[in-house]
Amino acid sequence: MPLLHRLAVTAALTTAASVAALVPAGATPLPLPLPFDGESSDRLVIAVSETGDPDEAATFVLSCHPTGGTHPRARAACAQLDSETRWGRDPFAPVPPGAMCTGQYGGPATARVTGRWAGRPVNAWFDRTNGCEIARWNRFSVVLRTPGG
Repeated sequence: MPLLHRLAVTAALTTAASVAALVPAGATPLPLPLPFDGESSDRLVIAVSETGDPDEAATFVLSCHPTGGTHPRARAACAQLDSETRWGRDPFAPVPPGAMCTGQYGGPATARVTGRWAGRPVNAWFDRTNGCEIARWNRFSVVLRTPGG
């Protein structure tokens, strides 16, 4: 038996024995994760209102990995979310308190995004009340697509 093959077999047997030693006698070991069942953990519900009135919001469902849902540009929205996602950083984080923002007004549009993204719960609000909020909205321009946009 070649050396590399013997090392691989030894490593596999050692790992199996170590895991078995961690399970108390008579206990049922935890099952291994099931194969992907087609349901994505990256699923968001996006409600966008051009007027700022939540009762007039258009609501979309966006699933990524795999792409699906009712969002009219799901593939592009998932790509935009992926490009904004960095390990250890909340892509949906609000503008920090005390941030210096320009006093421009981008209109009454509002949006709410809820669900799960990258294994974390999401409950984010968006508006266009100042330069910082407009920039935050623009980072998600495809995701927060208004019905006519």
